[in-house]
Amino acid sequence: MVKQESGKQESRKLEAAYDYHRYRKLLAEAVDETKRLELIDLLIQEKARDRLEAQRTSDRVAMTAQTVAKVLGASRRDNLAAS
Repeated sequence: MVKQESGKQESRKLEAAYDYHRYRKLLAEAVDETKRLELIDLLIQEKARDRLEAQRTSDRVAMTAQTVAKVLGASRRDNLAAS
């Protein structure tokens, strides 16, 4: 069972983006309750991963903007002091 879970996690990591055909295939294969629950779990995990990645991207953009503002602010002060 542990090997099976490990394999599932690896395949999830390989397929990072939303893939309509993949989800359609998984849905077609979900013929029993266990498979359906696995599909639901997969969709939830991938949505959470996507949200986390979006938050990380937003944080990186904010940090970059803050750094640029500091650099430009220091540069502007230096220019005013030299005048």
